[in-house]
Amino acid sequence: MLSTSGETPLSLLYRGTLESCNYDCGYCPFAKRKDSRARLEKDAAEVARFVVWAGEQKRPLRILFTPWGEALVRRHYRAAVQALAAMPHVQQVSVQTNLAAPLSWLEQVEPDKVALWCTWHPGQTSQVRFLERCARLAKMGINFSVGVVAMREHFSAIKELRAALPQSQYLWLNAYDRRGPGYYTSEELAWLDAIDPWFIHNRRPAPSRGRPCAAGEEAIAVDGAGEVTRCHFIPGRLGNLYQDSLESMLRERPCSRLKCDCYIGYAQRRDLPFGRDFGAGKLARIPLRIAAAET
Repeated sequence: MLSTSGETPLSLLYRGTLESCNYDCGYCPFAKRKDSRARLEKDAAEVARFVVWAGEQKRPLRILFTPWGEALVRRHYRAAVQALAAMPHVQQVSVQTNLAAPLSWLEQVEPDKVALWCTWHPGQTSQVRFLERCARLAKMGINFSVGVVAMREHFSAIKELRAALPQSQYLWLNAYDRRGPGYYTSEELAWLDAIDPWFIHNRRPAPSRGRPCAAGEEAIAVDGAGEVTRCHFIPGRLGNLYQDSLESMLRERPCSRLKCDCYIGYAQRRDLPFGRDFGAGKLARIPLRIAAAET
């Protein structure tokens, strides 16, 4: 999607040093991990440097923070979102979050510039509290998505969450990472696909190798040191954000992976429907409308 200036926005997926999280989900390797004060100070300095770089750019940018841990419980990430959202050429700032952090700071941002990718973790916080926080976001005019890891023990919670959310609110689902052949029954798959019409791309990833992808051309991944890769899942270095020109790094490249089963990767594929179905909401996993997805 082009900006109003006609220039294609560059999407940056930023993941710094932060690894700590306030939740302890059993399937997550970063559950209840604590970063030392030194690591947090390093992460804050990295984020500040990235914000300065973004402010020096002229082309339109869209930014997604994809931390290993929970970013928004850290003040320096909230400050970064505020600063980035205030930049005229930054079209959108998004963050993956468990929605446990304070929300009042969002009252100070232009709501159309911020979008949150919110994951509910049953057992870590109550559905009532999570829904209350979603309602606060809606009242503030903040765009957001809501989703759950589709573990079988969460099925009742998923059903309740779907019933409690407004019908217009998309509920995305991630296939449980430890699923093997037969983890879901055919009846369960039909039910899950009815909740999330794009779930099939997560639970049954299409072959990726050689397929056209915007990663490396219209989207890049950046770490705390500024090292740039095409995406989080292809480690080949393209350059350094602070030392090399973007022009020297950005070009069209087909995917080199056998398959891509994570949304932040396959959403960039040009042969899948996410550019069309999600538009400017693609980074934050917010579709243009709720409708049956084409496979």
